[in-house]
Amino acid sequence: MGNKLFKKIGVILATLGLLIPLLMATAPVASAQETDPALEKIQKKGTLVVGLSADYAPFEFHSTVNGQDKIVGFDVSMAQQIAKDLGVKLVIKEMGFDGLIGALQTGKIDIIISGIVDTPERQKVVDFSKPYLSSKQTVLIMKKNEKKFTNNINSFDGQKIGAQRQTTQETFAKNDIPNSKVVSLQKVPDLVSQLSAGKVNGVVLASPIGEAYAQQNKAFKLIYPKPSSSEGSMAVAMPKNSPALQAKINATIDDIKNTNKFEKFQKEANKLMFANDSFWAKYGNLFIKGTLYTLALAAIAVIVGVGLGTVLALMKLSRAFILKAIANIYVEYVRGTPLLVQAFMVFFGTQVIGLNLSAFAAGALAMGLNSAAYVTEIIRSGINSVSAGQMEAARSLGLSNGKTMRYVILPQAVKNILPALGNEFVTVIKEGSVVSVIGVGELMFQTGVIQGASFKPFFPLLITSVIYFVLTFSISRALGFAEKRMARSSR
Repeated sequence: MGNKLFKKIGVILATLGLLIPLLMATAPVASAQETDPALEKIQKKGTLVVGLSADYAPFEFHSTVNGQDKIVGFDVSMAQQIAKDLGVKLVIKEMGFDGLIGALQTGKIDIIISGIVDTPERQKVVDFSKPYLSSKQTVLIMKKNEKKFTNNINSFDGQKIGAQRQTTQETFAKNDIPNSKVVSLQKVPDLVSQLSAGKVNGVVLASPIGEAYAQQNKAFKLIYPKPSSSEGSMAVAMPKNSPALQAKINATIDDIKNTNKFEKFQKEANKLMFANDSFWAKYGNLFIKGTLYTLALAAIAVIVGVGLGTVLALMKLSRAFILKAIANIYVEYVRGTPLLVQAFMVFFGTQVIGLNLSAFAAGALAMGLNSAAYVTEIIRSGINSVSAGQMEAARSLGLSNGKTMRYVILPQAVKNILPALGNEFVTVIKEGSVVSVIGVGELMFQTGVIQGASFKPFFPLLITSVIYFVLTFSISRALGFAEKRMARSSR
């Protein structure tokens, strides 16, 4: 009886031993292959936020489509396909190329599709999809110099070479061109401007970009350096440890390649690049949009600056040591650090503490906080310029210290500091260009966009300079009129 029982148990165990692996192989696996935090986040909110730098035609650039400004290009077409396959809505977030990886790491964007090349250095901080395009490194030169600079890489020995900052083109220029003096800038149009002006002798570009510039402007010539060590593989960047998202994006890339959709995307981009509309019809709305953004940034920054600056000025004049110390530390720190650094700190720092501020809100806040440090000193000096007898007279009439400051001292101080405040407002308008690095669509940002889309590096700058002059001149005249009115009222 015992032997039979043992035999039955043995048969059951052997059967289970065979069935368990089979069940494990066929059962659905709820693992990271099906989902991961990055994919869950995208599916939960129903949007795919793609970061890009839209000054890189034909990959991504601005164009007027049916009377509306849109970001287009074959990277954008691919992003639309990925969003469609994920079943979510596409959201494009535009910013400077050198801010994209930081935005991905802090959760400002979900993925990067911006002609970004898969490199070992970048793999340390982000994951990449399969490559969707390979491009050779090329050098754009002036056609008049074609005899001097040839396909032989040694012909650039010791020359000034331009390259976009934090790109494989910059790495190529530094490592592969002998003794080159590399000029690294954020935007390709700025590099092409320097080439046109003779400031650099060549600009390293990915082949689709270089070919587009050479096709558009016959004053340029594109050469393919030999030997060329690099053929960049462009891929989609995503957060680290995102296998499920990576698998889905790879599936979309495979489908695009197998159905030849990418060739269609390229043809559509080229058609939009070389549309026959007039310059103003194509880009006039971008100048208007940029001007309105610039004015809005300046207005918000001045309001924040004057409000906070007044509080800080009163703190500096306070008898309480702790208040004076806080105000002094704030003023010295902000005045001692660049606005560019402060813009990045606000944009990325607020994300770390859970505040998902838009680029515009972060830029306006950074400018306001920066302006407050300078306004503090303007207001403090204005208050000190009011005769001490005014305070004594008001107090002798029974006014409290607060009311004396509000009704007697500050109104007189404002008259004294109005010219300085006016200069600060004008300065804020011009400093708005700094926050373009985090993707705020102000005037200089839109100018860079127009330069990249139109392949005209200088003409957009000329228009922008005129717009800035009109803005600052008008404000200066208005402030001068206000000063005269105040002077007459004082007499």
